[in-house]
Amino acid sequence: MTDVPKILLSIVPLLFAIILHEVSHGWVAEKLGDPTARMMGRITLNPISHIDPLGTIILPGILLLTGSHFLFGWAKPVPVNFSNLRGGRRDMALVALSGPLSNFVLAVLSSIIFHLTLRGFMSSGGALDMVIVPIHLMAQYSVLYNLVLMAINLLPILPLDGGRIVAGLAPEQVAISMERMERYGMLIVLLLIASGIWSYLVSPVIYVFWRILM
Repeated sequence: MTDVPKILLSIVPLLFAIILHEVSHGWVAEKLGDPTARMMGRITLNPISHIDPLGTIILPGILLLTGSHFLFGWAKPVPVNFSNLRGGRRDMALVALSGPLSNFVLAVLSSIIFHLTLRGFMSSGGALDMVIVPIHLMAQYSVLYNLVLMAINLLPILPLDGGRIVAGLAPEQVAISMERMERYGMLIVLLLIASGIWSYLVSPVIYVFWRILM
C-alpha cells in the first residue's frame, strides 16, 4: 500500500482511541454524579466535538509528515466538575482511570479483530481482501495507539490521568502539592516525548501488552 492509504488507515484508529478516551471520562463522571459533560454535548463520538487544534491536528500531523515511528495525540479534555462527584477524590480517581481503561479495552477488542482477519490479510487476491486488509491494518494500528495512550496517560503527572489517580488516592497534602505543579504538566509531558525519555518510562509497558495481545 502507498503511504497515503497507510496514513489514512492510521488516522482513523488514532482519532477513535483519543475520542473514546475522553467520552469515557464524561460517561463515568455522569454515572458518579456530574452531568457537566452531558450538558455540554461532549458524551458523543462526533469528532468535531472533541478536536483540540494542537493535540488532534498539529502534533499528529507533524509526526506523520516527519515519518515518525511514533504517533501520539489527544482530544479536547471533557469538562468534569469534581465538586459534583458523590465520592469526592475517590471518584475523581475513578473518572481518571476510565480513560486509560477504555484504551486497554479497545486494544483488546482490536487485537481480537486483528487475529480474526489475519488469514484474510495473508491470502492473495479476491474482492473480499479490499475490505479485510484495511480492517486488519487498522486493528493493528489501533492496538498500538491504544496501548501508547494508556501507558502515557498513566504517568503520574497532572493533568494526565495517572496524576489524577494519584492525587485522588494520595493524602491531601500530596494532592495539593501535585495540583500546584499541574500548570507545567503538559510542558513536562511534551519535553519527555521530545527528548525520548518517555520511551524508557512507557515502552516496557507497551512491549509487555503488545506481546500478550499480538
